Amino acid sequence: MNILFLGDVMGKAGRQVVRKELPELKRKLEIDTVILNGENSAGGFGITPKICEEFYELGVNVITTGNHVWDQKEIIPYISKDPNLLRPHNFPPNVPGQGFVIYKDSMNRKVLIINVMARLFMDPLNDPFETIENIISNYKIRKEVNAIVIDVHGEATSEKMAIGHAFDGKVSFIVGTHTHIPTLDAQILEKGTAYQSDAGMCGDYDSVIGGEKEDWVSRFKNKMPVGRINVSSGVATLCGVIVNINDATGMAVHIEPIIIGPRLINRVSKKI
Repeated sequence: MNILFLGDVMGKAGRQVVRKELPELKRKLEIDTVILNGENSAGGFGITPKICEEFYELGVNVITTGNHVWDQKEIIPYISKDPNLLRPHNFPPNVPGQGFVIYKDSMNRKVLIINVMARLFMDPLNDPFETIENIISNYKIRKEVNAIVIDVHGEATSEKMAIGHAFDGKVSFIVGTHTHIPTLDAQILEKGTAYQSDAGMCGDYDSVIGGEKEDWVSRFKNKMPVGRINVSSGVATLCGVIVNINDATGMAVHIEPIIIGPRLINRVSKKI
């Protein structure tokens, strides 16, 4: 089973590079399931129902989010109607939507996809460790599902790595989002779980985390408000991770970053 995870899509430039590269990636790498973090896809702030539909038309199967999930108000009534659009499951229980879904691929294999948000330097949500444990206690690999993928949306690599080790051997793949910078630590942990601290961003890297660099420099240098920082509109780079999962065990066989674009060193798998 081949699963492709695409990192935070940043604005129009990010959507354009997904539109350009995803169909060929799916064909070339024989991708069975595509997961994408879309929380910044609407001008850098949130996601809209229209953008969700655009992603689905391109072949995305499940969309994860994070702390910007509510930035576009029209998503609030929509998210409860779309089971494949996730928000972090450790939000308070009365919040619209849900943080996990079981997706069935073309071979009827069940992939449990979970979205949680970390807490270090982030909003103080419910414990992500307990949240994950509560979910997977009801959906075990090789019994109720064939694979489990977790998007940990968080700032600190230490917290993400701790979650990775805590659930090593219990889930198939754990990947971080939120920092918009791809980390160089893709690995298979001791008990078989694929892990990368952050998938990076689908967006313009001639920027500061996808925003116009001049405004960000001014904000940090002068410590003065600059208003909402616009999304950088240059040619975007696609960043993500592909994982091959053993159908018999539900554990990872191979993990590899995917980077396609004009600025970062490209990594494009010819074979998985």
